[in-house]
Amino acid sequence: MADDATAGLPAALLWDMDGTLVDTEPYWIETEFALADRYGGTWSRAQALDLVGNDLLTSGRYIREHMGIDLTPERIVEELLDGVVARVEQAVPWVPGARELVLEARAAGIACALVTMSYERFVAPILAHLPPETFRVIVTGDKVELGKPHPEPYLTAAAALGVAPGDCVAIEDSNTGAKSAEAAGCTVLVVENHVPVLPGPRRVLRPTLEGLSPGDLGALLLR
Repeated sequence: MADDATAGLPAALLWDMDGTLVDTEPYWIETEFALADRYGGTWSRAQALDLVGNDLLTSGRYIREHMGIDLTPERIVEELLDGVVARVEQAVPWVPGARELVLEARAAGIACALVTMSYERFVAPILAHLPPETFRVIVTGDKVELGKPHPEPYLTAAAALGVAPGDCVAIEDSNTGAKSAEAAGCTVLVVENHVPVLPGPRRVLRPTLEGLSPGDLGALLLR
């Protein structure tokens, strides 16, 4: 049972990373165009946006087919990671309000998990800019069998925290991620970034994270 300090708050916040916590989608897109230039492929911004929220190997297969380069999906993923890690080590582009909200949630005693399809070696340099154990659980794309839009990533995070998905608010910026969290049973706070996100039965759309408090997130829970 919740104590007075946590009554009305979500049991946990389950955070997507790319486009939600940090606006790294431009880093991925720049790296994809650099990959096309390096190997003589063709690429477009529309194709890049098709990949937002996807499991990385799914993106690697898509790039191999549509960019027309003779690399394995696994190699494509590693080269993409090389590029975005180098960029994020230079600067972490926080989404407005995101860093403040995750730190307020931590101070309020709300458990936070990071649920991202990026790989661990990309997550590490971003987490280095937050206090230790800001996220009690970290679920990355290289640690799950089925990535977003499958519910496994969010189910894994909730189980690791020992909470019911229905008592959690997931924070997402893509249809792929929202489908994953919704299928897991979470309330999904959607803040669009680079791609439009459709309405859904467990989705609450907001224009920004700025100004939101942990108490505001508790009021969003859909029972």
